[in-house]
Amino acid sequence: MQGNEAVPVTVVVPVRDEAATIDALLDSLAAQTTPPQQVVVVDGGSTDGTLQHLHRRASADPTMLVVDAGPATPGRGRNLGIAAAACDWIALTDAGIRVEPTWLEHLWAAHLRASQARIVYGNYEFDLRSTFERRAAVAYGEPKVPTSEGPCRGPSVVSVLVHRSVVEEVGGFLDSRSGEDEAFTRAVRAAGVQVAWAPDATVWWRLRPDVRSTAERFRLYSYHYALAGEQRHWQLPLARAYLPVVAGLALSARSRLWLALPVGTLAARTAKRYSRQPEELRPHGAVAALSVAAIVLATDSATFLGWAQALRDAQRRSGR
Repeated sequence: MQGNEAVPVTVVVPVRDEAATIDALLDSLAAQTTPPQQVVVVDGGSTDGTLQHLHRRASADPTMLVVDAGPATPGRGRNLGIAAAACDWIALTDAGIRVEPTWLEHLWAAHLRASQARIVYGNYEFDLRSTFERRAAVAYGEPKVPTSEGPCRGPSVVSVLVHRSVVEEVGGFLDSRSGEDEAFTRAVRAAGVQVAWAPDATVWWRLRPDVRSTAERFRLYSYHYALAGEQRHWQLPLARAYLPVVAGLALSARSRLWLALPVGTLAARTAKRYSRQPEELRPHGAVAALSVAAIVLATDSATFLGWAQALRDAQRRSGR
């Protein structure tokens, strides 16, 4: 850590099989202008040497604690990390993320400005390194939202400072592979917890590098999202968007006009994605638009596939 005085914050990060990315995250945490008192990394069953590497780094850094959770979801990993934290103020981020040197400084400053707030949401940006990633950011990246402190991409647990009492009040995170982060922010909102914003507290999120790994990530997330019972927040709204296509299939015996429905639905979804992002993120030209549409189609299809697999597996389990 740098020589500046540490603030009473524990950074908690759940990881699994992050040997290729963990150093970038830990190095960026070590370079904080306002360092935390502690960093807790919870390994959720890595098989690629991540755990061993974490222990080597922790042996040279007294501020770092490694928790070996065995096979664990990100939700359970966060709960275990928060339980092991030495501080009541917890900063959360994720593996595969790189944090700005001033990340914690801005989160802590926002907390001091709004002393009644028990949670401070920071910002995340897309770490775009290829043409595919730039188009993927349009296809499924969340837009910034207006806040009292300026535009900010969130709320998200990849960039947040939260008091332990909030986690206890909402019952912690779901023990789930996906959806646990959104369920947490919804629970915070429902509990009426006072919120502050820190748009300058930025972390950088790297997107999947190709369509195959992107689709697999969506399938996996959709599968666990549905198993956690959260489909009303993702899969059901997506299904409603495609209802005209289903209706068209039902009428296909009478007319071939239904063939325009899937194309129209996909075009409308792609146009909506374009409209949500700032001009500097939007690729121009027909080829770029078709590429974005292809990514939208791939992620939507993968979402439905993961949902169907979850429903199948849940039915099999209930039939035992």
